Amino acid sequence: MALDIAFWILAVVSVFAALAVVLLRNIFRAALSMMVCFLMVAGLYATLGADLLAVVQVIIYIGAISILIILSIMFTRDVWQASSSSVVGLPAIVASVLFGGVVIFLTLNSRWQTAAPAAPQPTTSSLGASLFGQAGYALPLEISAGLLLAAVIGAMVLVREK
Repeated sequence: MALDIAFWILAVVSVFAALAVVLLRNIFRAALSMMVCFLMVAGLYATLGADLLAVVQVIIYIGAISILIILSIMFTRDVWQASSSSVVGLPAIVASVLFGGVVIFLTLNSRWQTAAPAAPQPTTSSLGASLFGQAGYALPLEISAGLLLAAVIGAMVLVREK
């Protein structure tokens, strides 16, 4: 019962944070709302028993991508002097109406489960064994990490001031 309540609280906060990302005109506050949305999605993964996905969500999306976006916003010149007259209203309204329609459609056409679901089992050990076991993907992971490092160094060389 407590897990169900936590799930619904996380889901509602996640939806409101996602709407804040779309509706806020201040780009820095929208990025912070995106971080809150990512954190709530990690909580949703944890309540559903996908513990590895929850940790990966926190490490990659909150720890890397969100921080990169916020640093990009902060280091961009003249982002604080940008005018707030951009038109955000119509796409946000259309997206909200479509989202509401999908939620209503799925709610009306779903069959609610009456029996209690089984307790979630940890997935970390089985996923770790399949990814990094005998026939795993350790080498492609290391190669992709090297390519990403080379791309970041190349981007830094290209954008440095003369």
